[in-house]
Amino acid sequence: MDQALLARLTGGLGDRKTVEKLCSDFGHLFTELLLDVLQSETGLQVDVHYNGHEAGLMSELIAELGDNVVLADGSLRNWSPNFVIGCGNAFVVTLMENLLGALPETIEEPIQRPLSRIELDLSVMVIGKIANVLRSGIEVPGSFEPQLERPHNAEDRPKPEEDHVDEYGAVVKMGIELGPVASEFYVVIPQKALLKTVVTVPKSRSQAGQSRKEWAEQMAEQVRRSQVKLQARIQLQPLTLDTISRLAVGDVIAFQDRGDVMVDVSANGKNLYRCEFGRAGEHYTVRVKDNVSSEDEILRHLMG
Repeated sequence: MDQALLARLTGGLGDRKTVEKLCSDFGHLFTELLLDVLQSETGLQVDVHYNGHEAGLMSELIAELGDNVVLADGSLRNWSPNFVIGCGNAFVVTLMENLLGALPETIEEPIQRPLSRIELDLSVMVIGKIANVLRSGIEVPGSFEPQLERPHNAEDRPKPEEDHVDEYGAVVKMGIELGPVASEFYVVIPQKALLKTVVTVPKSRSQAGQSRKEWAEQMAEQVRRSQVKLQARIQLQPLTLDTISRLAVGDVIAFQDRGDVMVDVSANGKNLYRCEFGRAGEHYTVRVKDNVSSEDEILRHLMG
């Protein structure tokens, strides 16, 4: 049987007007609620608006979001076992700059690139807010919360299994602007769940948000848990090209420093500390002796 016909007969594919109306209802929900949540919790002037919808097979809808997005798979018990939330990388990068205290006049449209590890950590909070607003507008039995996988860059999204059966869905497209930077976020919903949904905007908007202080504390805690890959570089004794070309297994190259051996520790290509090379038991170690950059410079570099 034709896939579209089977989906329509089993409640997995709706008519154009019904899908359009439900996506518009979700657009209204995000416009009304997420705007207040982000502004009250960050203190930043954010604009949220509905940008329409697209319908089609779930895998194709997700692929059409492009590479410059961060994605998270989610589920909500008694509603949908699989939906996807996406957010434009430009919004996450710009939000990070604002929360780190960048002056408005210095913020420009960021280059298109995957998010760094710490930016991905921030996207956990952003996508979590979107998911909470989504949940607040859906009437489902039980007081279940959305379950979200860790966000990932679009280029790192695993390919579907060979036996994966695709289903029809719809993507709610929302514009989001922060200062001079315009981006989008998306919610990709299987039509099987969408067609059974009645979207309602909660009367008390404040229930979906939290205080600005709590947001700042949550972000600080998220950053503190972020892992950063450090690299240690030791200067070796200079050698001639002739000597280097004849090095063999077992040859030894001496350190350049004759006393305490100094090590440059860096992350993401930027020197952070000058350290002293040593050993503790069976492990080689480095001891921090001096900061190459200030604390603010280090944070800005690692988060960027």
